Amino acid sequence: MAKAITKPLTKSQITASIAETVSLPKTQTVQVIEALVALAYKNAKNSFTIPGLGKLVLVNRKARVGRNPSTGAAIKIPAKRVLKFRVAKAAKDAILGVKK
Repeated sequence: MAKAITKPLTKSQITASIAETVSLPKTQTVQVIEALVALAYKNAKNSFTIPGLGKLVLVNRKARVGRNPSTGAAIKIPAKRVLKFRVAKAAKDAILGVKK
């Protein structure tokens, strides 16, 4: 049986759901979400954790040699800093189920 493809929630759907759950007006809920996002952006350099969901971490990626997919020629990929999101164990268990 094929699984139906569903679209991800929009910002307004997320806001409406949270507002209903915590009994706040939608305008205040939008402000809370925007404040959380701004806080995450500001503190991501030192890692930012949302308990039960995951953590934003800054990672230094080493320089490496890659391949141009069209020509197969070797190219140098420089070192850089990247932002990663590490999903919390509680979130993995809730979404994927607990491993036995």
